[in-house]
Amino acid sequence: MSRFDAEISPLDEAARAGWLYYIGGMTQDQIATNLGVSRQRAQRLVARAMAEGLIRVRLDHKIGACLRLEDELSRRFGLTECRVAPAMGASVDPARSIAVTAAEVFEQFLAQPEPMVIGVGTGRALRAMADELQPMSGTRHRFVSLIGNIASDGSASFYDVILKVAEKLQSAHYPMPVPVISDSIAEREAFHALKPVQAVLALARGAGALMVGVGQMGADAPLLKDGFITAAEMAEARAMGAVGEVVGNIFDAEGCYLKNEITARMGGVRIEPGLPRPAVGIAGGASKVPAILGALRGRIINGLITDETTAEALLAQS
Repeated sequence: MSRFDAEISPLDEAARAGWLYYIGGMTQDQIATNLGVSRQRAQRLVARAMAEGLIRVRLDHKIGACLRLEDELSRRFGLTECRVAPAMGASVDPARSIAVTAAEVFEQFLAQPEPMVIGVGTGRALRAMADELQPMSGTRHRFVSLIGNIASDGSASFYDVILKVAEKLQSAHYPMPVPVISDSIAEREAFHALKPVQAVLALARGAGALMVGVGQMGADAPLLKDGFITAAEMAEARAMGAVGEVVGNIFDAEGCYLKNEITARMGGVRIEPGLPRPAVGIAGGASKVPAILGALRGRIINGLITDETTAEALLAQS
């Protein structure tokens, strides 16, 4: 066996089938003939190419309904950036559609000629966006996390996005080396007093653009499901009017940050409302509508990337 035979990936056949289907414009029958497999196997190979992320699809046409929603959301909330991705149906996670559109916006920031610092939040949609980014080598920009990357048991936070972005772009990156939420206010202050942490915090606060997820505050809240806060703490926050959080900082329906012991233990950077630079929220889904509305009303975010169904709900409820 030669060195080249030994390095053949099991995904090679799927990649070739995906290439023939999406780039070559072949039918599944033609792919089957070309590869010497059955039509059923050709169909499975094409499906696997998409599922494994071997083929990436970008929509190079603005759908009229999406443009109308973008315009209405921008006017109603004074947005500097608004993108609405086509809906994919009730059974499909909207993060899949949003991720592709978010990657396009992120790549627009990367195209800026001057070096900049880009602050990155966390969440499923942002992680999916990172998967959709086109690989680059040695980009001139730097990336900094806006939220702690240590879970309550000392492990790395599962949805931390900064490492995935850095891997794709081969760039300088700065994780936030603190817990998502400390056990006490004193512990948080001790972390923030450390010189390396202060350097990352300063970088994050001065970032030229921010890309963040928007989390809901209910039974399915990321902060609760991932074990960062307890059910009792969630109930306390809800009693104070909590509807959402951005990089761990909890706010009410008008986008005002809560002031209590829980929020004082959050380890990352609080995004100041009304920033003069891009602060783009990436989120979608029915459960997130109140949270997105709160973030928009309070000017925690001044940009939004979402899907059609969520955009329509935001306009109806606002």
